[in-house]
Amino acid sequence: MVNYKELGLVNTKEMFAKAIKGGYAIPAFNFNNMEQLQAIIKAAVETKSPVILQVSKGARNYANQTLLRYMAEGAVEYAKELGCNHPEIVLHLDHGDSFELCKSCVDMGFSSVMIDGSHLPYEENVALTKKVVEYAHQYGVTVEGELGVLAGVEDEVCAEHHTYTNPEEVIDFATRTGCDSLAISIGTSHGAYKFKPEQCHVDPATGRLVPPPLAFEVLDAVMEKLPGFPIVLHGSSSVPQEEVETINKYGGKLEAAIGIPEEELRKAAKSAVCKINIDSDSRLAMTAAIREVFATKPAEFDPRKYLGPARDNMEKLYKHKIINVLGSDNKLAQLD
Repeated sequence: MVNYKELGLVNTKEMFAKAIKGGYAIPAFNFNNMEQLQAIIKAAVETKSPVILQVSKGARNYANQTLLRYMAEGAVEYAKELGCNHPEIVLHLDHGDSFELCKSCVDMGFSSVMIDGSHLPYEENVALTKKVVEYAHQYGVTVEGELGVLAGVEDEVCAEHHTYTNPEEVIDFATRTGCDSLAISIGTSHGAYKFKPEQCHVDPATGRLVPPPLAFEVLDAVMEKLPGFPIVLHGSSSVPQEEVETINKYGGKLEAAIGIPEEELRKAAKSAVCKINIDSDSRLAMTAAIREVFATKPAEFDPRKYLGPARDNMEKLYKHKIINVLGSDNKLAQLD
C-alpha cells in the first residue's frame, strides 16, 4: 500500500472548493509518457497553477502501474526543482470501469479516482460508486462519479450517442454515493470528432465548422439542485484547427475534426465546473509537431529531435489552456 501523501501528491477536496469560490477550473490533463508529463508540470509551474495528472486504464497499461507511481513522485520533485516549493498535483484515474481497478489505483498511490458507472442502470451505478467511495475515503482519496453518457471514443470508453444528465437524479446520487465530484453530460464528447458535420454550421468568415452549443440549461439545473458541489466536464478538448491543419499538411487525414469552442469552456469554468478534462488537444499538438519534423527533416532519426519539439508544442498548449481558458494561473495556495 502506497499512500499518495508519501509521494507528495494532494487530493482534490480543497482544490475544488477554492476553484468554485474563485470562479475558475482546474486543468485535468491526460498523459501517457514522459514528454507529456514534463510539458504538463513545466506549464503548471510557470503559470503557478494546480494541476490534475490524469491516467486512463489504457494509459496505465501502456506506461505500467509501477512506473506511473514513480513518475508521479518524480513529477512533484521536478516541480520543486523548477522552483515551485509547494506544488499542488493530483494523480487521478480517469474513467475507472471497475471497483478492482479503482482499488488498485488507490493502493498504488493515486490521490483521486473516477468510477464511471454511467453505462449501468441507475441503481447499479449508485451501488458501484458507493463501494468505491467507501474504500477510497479510508485513505483520504477523493472520488469522482458520473451521471449521463458522453458520446465519442477515448481509449476504452466508447458511446455512439450522448445522454444528458438528468438533474432530478443528482441529489439522490450524490447523497447516496458520497462522491466528492460529479461528471455530467451537457453535450461535450470524447475524441477529436466530437460532432458530425450535419450537426454543425459553417462560419462564413473562416469556412470552418461551428458545433452546436453546450446545454448550459442542464448545468444550471444541476447547480440549482446541488449548490456548491464540484462538477466535472469530460470530453472538453477544443481540437485546435491550427494543429489539425499542420497534421493534414504533413500527410495526416483528419477530416471534419471539431471540438468544444473555448468561449463555452471559459463560461463553464466560471460556474461550479471546477475540473475540465483535456486529452485530445495534447495528442494533436504532439502529433502535429512530430509530423512536421518527419516531413521537413526526413533524415532525422534521433527521438529527442522530434519528441523535443512535440514536448514544447504541448507545453505551449497547456499554458494557453491554463491562462486563457480555465483561469487557474496564479492560484496555488502558497505562491513561491
